[in-house]
Amino acid sequence: MTTWDIIQAHLPEALLETLYMVVVATVVGIVLGGLLGVLLYVTESRLLHANRAVNAIVGFIVNAIRSLPFLILLVVLIPVVTFFVGDPYTPTGGAIALCVAAIPFFARISESAFAQVDPGIVEASVSTGATVPQILWGAVFPQARPSLVRGIVITIISLIGSSAMVGTIGAGGIGDMAIQYGYNRYETGVLAVIVVILIVIVQVIQWIGNRRAKALAH
Repeated sequence: MTTWDIIQAHLPEALLETLYMVVVATVVGIVLGGLLGVLLYVTESRLLHANRAVNAIVGFIVNAIRSLPFLILLVVLIPVVTFFVGDPYTPTGGAIALCVAAIPFFARISESAFAQVDPGIVEASVSTGATVPQILWGAVFPQARPSLVRGIVITIISLIGSSAMVGTIGAGGIGDMAIQYGYNRYETGVLAVIVVILIVIVQVIQWIGNRRAKALAH
């Protein structure tokens, strides 16, 4: 097969597999990671509901997972993924591993975004007798939205990079294609096309994220 034949035959499926893994991990990471970020922020803030024990336990778990390079985490999770889905060497198996990596990653990003909110705004909300949920929805989230959008962009780009590593265990996606054909079969043209596609995708996502963050900031 020529380089063009390989690209036509395998690139569309590889892109769809990568899209599937990244979208699933992004949604799960933002939802669960965002909740953990809120928990870390609330239990850290003396103005809201400070709880050192909860903050320390959650923070330790988040840091423990984040301390593992994704490739090591991927290998460690193989028995867990096997238990839940049967075959870890599939895009679904890769998506689960990406979810586990995305949750603590976005938890720290969202916590940082919340911590950047002016404490005076939170203090003013507390003085009016607002509840913690009211303060979060009415004051903290609106002020943190530009930082959260930038954090989401960083998370997506990070997941795209991590999804390529999923290919090292043959779980599909654009990374799997790059390894199978670009590396193992010395198809430099295939590897070059994949590199260009990844650069374009990241640039587009970053551009959209920057524009959205600026719009929210104004």
